[in-house]
Amino acid sequence: MPSARSRLRVLAGAAVVLLALLALAAAAGYFWLQKQFEAPGPGTVASRIQIEPRASLRSVLGRLEASGAVRNARAVEIYLRLRRREPRVQAGTYEIPPQAGPGEIIALFEQGKVVLEQLTVVEGSTFGEFLQALDQHPYVLHTLRGKSPPEIMAALGHPGVRPEGEFFPDTYRFAANTSDAAILALAYDSMQRVLAAAWAQRSAELPLSTPYQALILASMVEKEAALKSERPRIAGVFVNRLRKGMRLQSDPTVIYGLGEKYDGSIHTRDLLKDTPYNTYTRAGLPPTPVALPGRESVLAAVRPEPTEALYFVATGLGDGAHHFSGSLQEHNSAVKAYLARLRTQERAAVHKPVAVHP
Repeated sequence: MPSARSRLRVLAGAAVVLLALLALAAAAGYFWLQKQFEAPGPGTVASRIQIEPRASLRSVLGRLEASGAVRNARAVEIYLRLRRREPRVQAGTYEIPPQAGPGEIIALFEQGKVVLEQLTVVEGSTFGEFLQALDQHPYVLHTLRGKSPPEIMAALGHPGVRPEGEFFPDTYRFAANTSDAAILALAYDSMQRVLAAAWAQRSAELPLSTPYQALILASMVEKEAALKSERPRIAGVFVNRLRKGMRLQSDPTVIYGLGEKYDGSIHTRDLLKDTPYNTYTRAGLPPTPVALPGRESVLAAVRPEPTEALYFVATGLGDGAHHFSGSLQEHNSAVKAYLARLRTQERAAVHKPVAVHP
């Protein structure tokens, strides 16, 4: 019969074996959990998830498992707990790449790599068109709907400022649910920086006394110029006319003054109808910009090209170019040539053969 000491040795040996087995099982379990955390996910296509503020990691992982982006949400939770990790999940919309593992997905949340939406404001757009684009964007948080332009400027912290021309046209990237006010504030600040930098390098003896006048001129250049290369020359024509006290006679200002009454064509009656923006009936610059000018037009307004030209008219060649003239006689000849080309193009369009297919 074995002694008590022998039995204790057997039990001790069994305990060691059991502890070793438990340790192996724990190691195997941990290795399995780690593999679940680091292995590629089951998702075969990119997917999106919207995380609300203060959402818990458990709820987010559960949604990812339900959508098929994560295999085992519970295993991921346990692994993080064992590692004493408490990832900070930042709110926003995230795009989950195909086969992204839990570790990669959680890194996206911790780094706040949200999907960036975008809104493009084309150079030459009006402030009203900027507002319309914001209003129609599905991922913008609308806080300014129904407000008038003066109310919007007051909400942005610039009461009394007329909004036209004051916002920089650009492509803006932002996280979903960014407010329209935040995007407008960014565009406003961008335009002030561009204008200040341009004004600081303006040409000597420029017949403009304030940066705001330069902004007005830049908006006219923006609307008149189809070719980037012509912007400084068009600005030079306007500057020459300002120096001589000539009326600027710019069609875009007339169109802006017509507002909703503009039907797509300028008629003689429109040129004769006096409005604060009709530069055919009034001398000097219009009272405000007529569009949102881009950087090149702002630079052209403060550094116009030296030229003898006082007039310009489209060539009608279809490339957006203009003919510049130093005299009224030359300008009238250029206008006649433009109208002749226009009539020729209209006749060609009317008599264009139509393909008939059997």
